[in-house]
Amino acid sequence: MDRLETVDQVRAWGGSGPDLGFVPTMGALHAGHLALVEQAHSDSTRIGSGRVIVSIFVNPLQFGPNEDLERYPRDLEGDLRQLAEAKVDAVFFPKLDEIYPDGFATTVQVDGPLTERLEAASRPGHFAGVTTVVAKLFQIVQPARSYFGMKDAQQLLVIAKMVRDLAIPTALVPVPTVREPDGLAMSSRNAYLTPQARAAAAAIPRALDSAAELYEGGERDAGRLRQSVETALGNEPLLRPQYVSCARLDTLEEWDKVEGAALLSLAVEAGQTRLIDNRWLGLAGDRPELN
Repeated sequence: MDRLETVDQVRAWGGSGPDLGFVPTMGALHAGHLALVEQAHSDSTRIGSGRVIVSIFVNPLQFGPNEDLERYPRDLEGDLRQLAEAKVDAVFFPKLDEIYPDGFATTVQVDGPLTERLEAASRPGHFAGVTTVVAKLFQIVQPARSYFGMKDAQQLLVIAKMVRDLAIPTALVPVPTVREPDGLAMSSRNAYLTPQARAAAAAIPRALDSAAELYEGGERDAGRLRQSVETALGNEPLLRPQYVSCARLDTLEEWDKVEGAALLSLAVEAGQTRLIDNRWLGLAGDRPELN
């Protein structure tokens, strides 16, 4: 596995190609990240030589002033060991000034409803930070395909919009959320949970599952779907919902009556830790069409 720390090293490593898969991460890797790597390997092997490159970069632009940038989990050596075991071809782990050198003054921002609601309303400036760093990583790595988890649903939709609008030549591949045995979505921030908050957080996937079952049974009143989630969460005193949404995929505007595919999503504080999760409703398969 090649260890790359500069843009020049990435470009000298081999550049783009029709079989190159890319998995951008912020490190603190878990089974969810490794599922992205596994999918990238599978696709790249089917197409050609099977090359996969992973980036590890904790991006300060996507953290607000009162968020957890300084304490965000970091374990570079552990991450590198996991990626070597996963037979990744290269890892790009730049220092801050390699991505944002002195005088850096350019941002990439998706305007419009996708970046006005839900996570965007709770975390001003977050998505401009995400799209700026992802656009730069795409430019550096130039992958044929790029892999993102479906847990970060709004992020996925925003990046897809950026890729379409700017004609960035990479295909986005969404990968289903990987979960703990009790259903909790895997997240690097789960490490923050106290035992009590971790036990309470198991109610999050149960609440979403209950509403998804209502949908599968024919319920299309979005208010009732949202209420089902809120009622289930209300039984856990350590859980404090910030929002529960049942929204269109194209704009994330709230449905009154679901008439197409929908994103059922939430953000919840479990103790002192903020968690997000979702269910994608009404998809033709198990993944949304993004390209």
